[in-house]
Amino acid sequence: MATRTVTGTTWVGLIVNLALSILKILSGTLGNSRAVVADGLHSLSDLVSDFAVLAGVKVWSKPADSCHPYGHQRFETLVTLFIGLLMVGTGIGIAWDAFVSWDAGNIASAEPIALIAALISIVIKEGLFHWTLYKGKQVNSSALIANAWHHRSDALSSMPAAIAVLVSMFLPQFAWIDLAGALVIALFILFSAFKICAPALSSLVDSGASEDITERLHALAVTVEGVKGIHRLRTRHHGGLFVDMHLYVDGSLSVNQGHDIALAVETLLLEEGPHIIEVLIHIDPWNESVS
Repeated sequence: MATRTVTGTTWVGLIVNLALSILKILSGTLGNSRAVVADGLHSLSDLVSDFAVLAGVKVWSKPADSCHPYGHQRFETLVTLFIGLLMVGTGIGIAWDAFVSWDAGNIASAEPIALIAALISIVIKEGLFHWTLYKGKQVNSSALIANAWHHRSDALSSMPAAIAVLVSMFLPQFAWIDLAGALVIALFILFSAFKICAPALSSLVDSGASEDITERLHALAVTVEGVKGIHRLRTRHHGGLFVDMHLYVDGSLSVNQGHDIALAVETLLLEEGPHIIEVLIHIDPWNESVS
């Protein structure tokens, strides 16, 4: 179900991005707007990220095997990071083109066709963002959520493009504002790239869950009857959250009784915890010397 959702949602985004890329690049070129052309190039980068998700989902959705005993979810993190780095490259490229055009004096008043393309892009990409984000959260896919924010950055980047075209059309003496609009678009893209790359990098270096989540897991575990205490609670992200901990239980209990307590804690965390994939529990005997 999750794989079909990721694939279907991404194909819709890919088709929309292709159509908008062609529309904005042609309209921006015909309408003398560097900002709208830059916006079209941003949509082209969306196409690459769509293809990356379509290719990656076939890998990270595979079950665990002998070579990847914890599963293949790290590949989703890599695809997410790739999308973010792609956006970094796109933002830098757009900014460089604007500076070169400024230096060369390539400044001209924009035409209405460029404005129409920018407005169409704003409406369509904002709708695509909300829909893709909903689907991504529904199946807990970081790559699909990253792609949704890529759509949002495209919608946001079309706003300064539209404003730049308006100013250039009605105030020809300020036609340079179109190049300034391209720079603003580049900044939007770079900011969105940071929001995508930061959590992906955090996951790749095995950062644990936040203190709030750790405290929540601890609070859930101690509610299970028979748990005397918890120590060495550790977490790491791997597509979802992996949790391991040591439980203190009465040392006079049988192995079966200790196992039942551990199983109850595991079940509770999997049901109530935030996107937990696996829980590993070690049982320690509790005595009066344990604080």
